Amino acid sequence: MTFPDPLSGSARLFERAGRVIPGSTSRLTIKTSPYHLFLSSAKGAKVVDVDGNELLDFNNNYTSLIHGHAHPAINQAVQKQLSLGTAYSFSNEAEIELAELLCERLPSMDRIRFVNSGSEAVMNAIKAARAYTGRFKIAKCEGGYHGSYDNAEVSLSSTPENWGTGAPRSVAYSKGTPESVLEETVVIPYNDTEGAGRILEAHASELAAVLFDLLPLRIGLLPIQPEFVSMLERFARKHRSLLILDEVITLRNGYSGTQGVLGLTPDLTTLAKIIGGGFPVGAVGGRADVMQVFEADRQKPALPHGGTFNANPVTMVAGKTCMELFNQAEIDQLNAKGKFLRAEIENVFKSVNVPGRVTGEGSLFRIHLRNRALRNYRDSYPTKTENTHLALLHQHLIKKGVRLESLEKINFLFQSFSHRKELTYSGFEPPFVIPPAQIRTCATNASGSCLESDAQTLIRIRVGYPDRRNV
Repeated sequence: MTFPDPLSGSARLFERAGRVIPGSTSRLTIKTSPYHLFLSSAKGAKVVDVDGNELLDFNNNYTSLIHGHAHPAINQAVQKQLSLGTAYSFSNEAEIELAELLCERLPSMDRIRFVNSGSEAVMNAIKAARAYTGRFKIAKCEGGYHGSYDNAEVSLSSTPENWGTGAPRSVAYSKGTPESVLEETVVIPYNDTEGAGRILEAHASELAAVLFDLLPLRIGLLPIQPEFVSMLERFARKHRSLLILDEVITLRNGYSGTQGVLGLTPDLTTLAKIIGGGFPVGAVGGRADVMQVFEADRQKPALPHGGTFNANPVTMVAGKTCMELFNQAEIDQLNAKGKFLRAEIENVFKSVNVPGRVTGEGSLFRIHLRNRALRNYRDSYPTKTENTHLALLHQHLIKKGVRLESLEKINFLFQSFSHRKELTYSGFEPPFVIPPAQIRTCATNASGSCLESDAQTLIRIRVGYPDRRNV
């Protein structure tokens, strides 16, 4: 595949889209330089762009497609529902069935409400915590991503120039963020038990909740330290603040989510991504007494909540089918493949003596072009040189027919269950060539893309499984 190609169909559509859509897309996260790809179809682990190029997809619509694209069983369930209607101003049984399934899988959830995105789920969890506690401040970890709600965005993308020394500063993500939002959001350092505990104690009487993730993507896919979790639990119990666990992405790592793997019982949990089977979805669930803020008994509830497409039957049947398929056996197989692939990529870095490591757990990956210890957001924040190398890596992988995510300064790999077959295809057929982590210079052409001829070294990665019969 030639990329970038100014004469390609994607390049032309990108230019056309720019005349009516700011940034040529309604999703900042799919941005790729110098243009993003436009697809015509997708099936399993592979996608096809408008120029007919086939790519192995390690993005899976940002982890939402745990079985890959266009899974037959999910398609069949959706097609059946389409003939019965797509959205009603009435309740439907499919909503109950998915709610029962999720509450059974996550013991921390007595009750659940559905929304249409992870951002909405986090927003309503924060509002529920405020309604329940009567307090208005929340705490979150520096660098943590929890969607596009104002408070959740604070210090999402802080930099060395503005994150401050010592305790993290509350930094606005979007221009125009009210100062009051920053004052309402307490930022704590991830995995710093002593430092975070000190900050939380200073705001204890004002905090409605602590919002956190057990394997935060933007922080570097660095596993949370047990002592850090224990500190959060002690703080919440002592001061009657709520723990809001964001499992929008990490639910995939265990039958009962990552909270089940670690034995954690949050007060509220936010869900999205895989529970919709490829359709827009979100959910917030938790303790019955906390979730009671949503209930209305002949009077206005403490937290009024509605939405035109909440719990629409198409999403509900797709989600139920998906989650029934994603049983313990599938989870174990997918996580084992993830563990193997992370180790293999790290072994390549070591074998050629190039700085690089892969973090993550389960089927989630992040590539870091460095060897230093990684514990928190500041540790994983890439240098300017690392950013250049990551961009070149991402662009070269596209040329080789592999799509991983390149979001601002980070590179992710997300496996889906469909990769059990596709890993032996396309760019992952060994030997697989990617750009080096150490490149002396990177010239640019007129389109701003790195010229491959400037790479001084190439790394050969073998990513096939030892026994292909089991793939």
